Amino acid sequence: MSIGLSEQEILRREALQELRRIGINPYPAEAFDITATSEDILKNFPATPDAYQNVSFAGRIMSRRIMGSASFAELQDSTGRIQVYLKRDDICPSEDKTLYNTVFKKLLDIGDFIGVKGYVFTTQTGETSIHVRELIILSKSLKPLPIVKRDDDGNVYDGFTDPELRYRQRYVDLTVNPQFKQIFINRSKVINTMRSYFDEQGWMEVETPILQPVHGGAAARPFNTHHNTLDMPLYLRIANELYLKRLIVAGFDGVYEFGKMFRNEGMDRTHNPEFTSMEIYVAYKDYVWMMEMVEQCLEKVALAIHGTTKVPVGSYEIDFAGPYERLSMYESIQKYTGTDVSNMDEAALRQFCQQLGIEVDASMGKGKLIDEIFGEKVEANLIQPTYITDYPIEMTPLAKKHRSKEGLVERFELFVNGKEIANAYSELNDPIDQRERLEDQLLLAGRGDEEAMAMDEDFLRALEYGMPPTSGLGIGIDRLVMLMTNQSTIQEVLFFPQMRPEKKAKFATAEDFINIGVPAQWVPVINKMGFNTVEELKAGNPNKVFNDLGGMRKKMKLEITMPAKEDVMNWFS
Repeated sequence: MSIGLSEQEILRREALQELRRIGINPYPAEAFDITATSEDILKNFPATPDAYQNVSFAGRIMSRRIMGSASFAELQDSTGRIQVYLKRDDICPSEDKTLYNTVFKKLLDIGDFIGVKGYVFTTQTGETSIHVRELIILSKSLKPLPIVKRDDDGNVYDGFTDPELRYRQRYVDLTVNPQFKQIFINRSKVINTMRSYFDEQGWMEVETPILQPVHGGAAARPFNTHHNTLDMPLYLRIANELYLKRLIVAGFDGVYEFGKMFRNEGMDRTHNPEFTSMEIYVAYKDYVWMMEMVEQCLEKVALAIHGTTKVPVGSYEIDFAGPYERLSMYESIQKYTGTDVSNMDEAALRQFCQQLGIEVDASMGKGKLIDEIFGEKVEANLIQPTYITDYPIEMTPLAKKHRSKEGLVERFELFVNGKEIANAYSELNDPIDQRERLEDQLLLAGRGDEEAMAMDEDFLRALEYGMPPTSGLGIGIDRLVMLMTNQSTIQEVLFFPQMRPEKKAKFATAEDFINIGVPAQWVPVINKMGFNTVEELKAGNPNKVFNDLGGMRKKMKLEITMPAKEDVMNWFS
């Protein structure tokens, strides 16, 4: 008997061995052809019953009702659930009734995958079901699924609802909470809608390196690693911007990439260290043109998901139909603080932050201070789609200087529901100006700013060969999906979000139990009762443990001597 296995897990392993003993492979290699899904049958059978007189279906057992020589079960596939009806003499037409009497009734469990063949019919209660003629085991599950109960009104009891368990065991979450699958189906629709829109414009999807020798393209702290063969440090990309711009230099008029980015920073409900971003660069355009393009793109996304541009997000209804409101960075700060910071130097900005109760440190330059003010006092107010434009030059080392406003750059960020989801520039294509900006970033890095950009000599060399006027855009796909699916945490829209290491259960050895007086033959019984360590046993109630030992002895039909009550009491001393 294995220490650490529950009673259910032990019984399932015993069933597994029994299946093999009677000649059934619980994990067959042969393909099982499927001719219909649950959704297809439930939707189309009433109108075309003749098309479903010979179906082949596979799914996971989610419930069973055994009634003598006939039974009902509910199978779940990727599209939903459907009831199946099994009659002993139908699946066992010969004298041998093992498949029904032993395999189905005793050796199969909720969670097992089976394949069935038969015909679709309507029960006396009006439920569309599959009458099974053949049954095959496709996969035996060794761990029991959480049993989610629903009453007649649809209320859920004993649900698999703990967020940490749901995110850590997404495979269980989506099995017992299939309603969450729609989030990820819509995530795929968001990406495919954007991709189709870009392809229609003639822009090309490309791939750029994830491992980069220089971390650039954004202000963020990177993950670093080491390449043994080249004996050089490498970084997981924080952005793909500089490589995509190299392709504009190379002569492509429009390139885009959906890709994973990695930033070694904090985690909260809108940040994950690994996230998906879409970046696109189009030659001969500017940030004004890009605003109109984003509006058209997001309108299409909203329509694809909801059939309307109006999307429910929390207590708000957000309208993604353009045009969106536009405020400059300085205008937005003045609107929500009542103070014009456009002419403040670093010292004045630092003092203003202190007045507002915003924490700052010595590493923060002018751009960072303005960003802190904006983040604390403005962002949360931007509920409907709003462009924040014309950023101070210190905040954006990769954007082109504003054509008419000194000290600013041609940049916008799109904010929705208080969070930034898109960032765009008229891209800086002056190689001398770009070098000076990156040198300024090196000074910030020297002051301790871990998010300052690094100097990328190869990118500067590319610019020296000439890059046409270009507009670039980055959109955070995870945050966009949060909006389109009305989710408040990024973990809900990621299949497998980053988690802290799982705490492993501790298991004592048989000798540990023997040392406190437990007879060796009773150790497996103690484990089966759920006590995996001596500490867990000692935390139990001695009288209950004694009584439960007697119950287990009877239940398991054990031919071993029952320990005296006094001896059991001594285990706890």
